[in-house]
Amino acid sequence: MNISQLETLLAISKTMSFRKAGELLNLTQPAVSAQIKSLEDEFKTVLIDRSQPVTLTDRGQVFLEHAERILNVVEELKQKLYDLNQTPQGHIVLGTTTSIAIQILPRVLSYFQDQFPLIKTTIQSMPSSHVINSVEKGTVDIGITYLSERNPNIETSILYYDTYELVVSPDHPLSALKHTTVDKLKDVPFIMLSLDTFGRRFIDKMFREYGIEPNIVMELPSSEEVKRMVELNLGVAIVSKLSIGSELQLGTLKMIKVNELELTHPVGVAYKSGRYLSSAMHQFLSDLKGMPENQFIGSE
Repeated sequence: MNISQLETLLAISKTMSFRKAGELLNLTQPAVSAQIKSLEDEFKTVLIDRSQPVTLTDRGQVFLEHAERILNVVEELKQKLYDLNQTPQGHIVLGTTTSIAIQILPRVLSYFQDQFPLIKTTIQSMPSSHVINSVEKGTVDIGITYLSERNPNIETSILYYDTYELVVSPDHPLSALKHTTVDKLKDVPFIMLSLDTFGRRFIDKMFREYGIEPNIVMELPSSEEVKRMVELNLGVAIVSKLSIGSELQLGTLKMIKVNELELTHPVGVAYKSGRYLSSAMHQFLSDLKGMPENQFIGSE
């Protein structure tokens, strides 16, 4: 068995085609078939069902799980050896919410990539409740999200604190207010974040504590979409204060203080405990943790 055979099996599992796997690996179709046949002969089992579309057998699926682990170990070994004598470089996959990706990361990444141009970053946007799970599963290298619960498999560090605020259109009847209380919001049409977000869980908990059933007219997956609907005066919303800076400056949204919302929520960086930190990840985490809070919450 060799690494090339494992890479071939992985490519077939993704493409479900010997021909496409060959194109992906720059191999001829006969070479792909020969690699798989050699693997099957060595382990005396059938790994591939060659009917169309090509699929892995049950034994092939078990084999693939171990093959992926082996390939990950090999990749980590390459990275460790490369890091010994190199300046920080590599690729980092960041998982975060849409609002953080739009409002916070551009400032952070602009500075970071000026300092370390050999480090490339990819951002995956997702609901806040998915970020930690993605870090734990290894589908993202580093998460930036609300730190609401402790997880023994995850290392975290707080970067800054956020609050949630009530926002309305300047044309909304409530827009003349500077302050209000949660009981006054009972019958107001609300545009809510979806249930799989930290913000929605916090808002639902607040309403439950005061025995209020909010009048929800719309649910959307991100603060950016929620803000657009509020600007159209289709309802009011409670969103992250850090997500509304530009709208407040432009006057397209009005913020109203709600006494019961005056709680701070830590936002921080998360990565899997015990994993090897490449030079790129080590440098990124070091710089991120060393940034002053106003680097994140300063005005645009």
